[in-house]
Amino acid sequence: MEPAIETRTETETTHILVIPYPAQGHMIAILDLTHHLLSTRRLTITVVTTPKNLPSLSPLVSLFPSIITPLVLPFPSAPGIPAGKENTKDLPPSSFRQLMPALAKLEGPIRRWFESHPSPPVAIISDMFLGWTHRFAVDVGIKRVVFSPSGAMALSVIYSLWRGMPKEGDQDENGDVLFKDVPNCPKYPWWQLSPVYRSYVEGDADSELIKDGFWGNIASWGLVVNSFDDLEQVYLDHLGSSLGCDDRVWAVGPLFPPMGCKDRGGASSVEVDKISSWLDTCRDDEVVYVCFGTQALLTSRQMEVIAEGLEKSGVRFIWSVKDPSMTQLVEGDHGKVPFGFEDRVAGRGMVIKGWAPQVVILRHRAVGTFLTHCGWNSVLEGIMAGVRLLVWPMGADQFSNATLLVDYLKVGVRVCEGSDMAPDPCELARILADSASQEQASRQDIIKLQCNALEALSENGSSSKALARFVNKLCELKVMTKTQSIPYNNHSK
Repeated sequence: MEPAIETRTETETTHILVIPYPAQGHMIAILDLTHHLLSTRRLTITVVTTPKNLPSLSPLVSLFPSIITPLVLPFPSAPGIPAGKENTKDLPPSSFRQLMPALAKLEGPIRRWFESHPSPPVAIISDMFLGWTHRFAVDVGIKRVVFSPSGAMALSVIYSLWRGMPKEGDQDENGDVLFKDVPNCPKYPWWQLSPVYRSYVEGDADSELIKDGFWGNIASWGLVVNSFDDLEQVYLDHLGSSLGCDDRVWAVGPLFPPMGCKDRGGASSVEVDKISSWLDTCRDDEVVYVCFGTQALLTSRQMEVIAEGLEKSGVRFIWSVKDPSMTQLVEGDHGKVPFGFEDRVAGRGMVIKGWAPQVVILRHRAVGTFLTHCGWNSVLEGIMAGVRLLVWPMGADQFSNATLLVDYLKVGVRVCEGSDMAPDPCELARILADSASQEQASRQDIIKLQCNALEALSENGSSSKALARFVNKLCELKVMTKTQSIPYNNHSK
């Protein structure tokens, strides 16, 4: 996706500050966006990072050494976060309660850097979990753009939550919280709502900081969403109108690096060539890929059910398994691949323990089905690969993503729901076997979405045009002399 805009000399570039949230699902997408922005050669970008997350920037620094600069700041000390742990992949899923307030302590060092810089940035692009950056941007007189690694439907639900602030007990007669202000009026039981929201305790300092951050997101100048028009047009339109910034909502996805995806997000724990060679021995569409992302840790029961389902189904498969950190092992029931399973399925299946080259796997001709936790990056990667989607949402925005895929777009099959639940292994085996044996014609709807995504990324596609408009808007910005404080709950037009 290369925007059709002219190349400028380095002296004419516009300085932008990018601040990622240190979780793989968030960082991968915002760094993909950064890659595309750098490719225009119209921007110089400073990226805030901490020492343990600095390696994620290495590919970009190597490609664009003169126009990207890491701003490496010490990770703030915070209760509940062990020393040296700077990314959610090394922390339990509940770590956001400590991590989001900890990262807000970076404001002071960033402010000192900003005030001493000879040519400070004219805008901040920061993750939706870093809402405090809106207040900072207002204080120093520049614009803040929210980056959403979640889709437009999920973000609509999240914003509705923080605007309406429903309490447990506000459900309807069926026990659901209704989102009447969101298109199609989605509804969810309390336990499926955002855990960030459900953890809110009125008056608690960390809770209030998180709430103010989401209100800051709603008040920010612009919004970039990792989605595309044909996938979520109604929700993109809703966000533009409800936020009062119709011309400043840019759908630029699906975001992938222009130079390829082989090492996207990290090095594979198994050689990519070994994986590809094994897939080359399989027939078209017969392999099922199973992966639940970098954050979810399955229980012993869930691991046993997946293993039994795969074994009984008779399908060929690749199963990517997250290894828990020592901290996570101490804190809960986290299962392992059952003893003897790999021997029993030798030759028919491959287990990858650690980071897997998901995009490479999904795009191989032999892979036809994806059993996923419904994280948004995985959803987009599955759509881009045109594979059948079997969904098992675990938490966060994944329930909204499942609603979109299964109930609205009709391109997914719901296998299970919840981080503490597990399907019947025989039923799982049946679903896996049925999916792997279906003809390619059964993928007609997902292949249509795949074509729409590819069209969005083409030179004249909606996402390419949105990216070009976004870059143009950034280049129009000038550092404003701050003459008065801008109200926190209003848009800085």
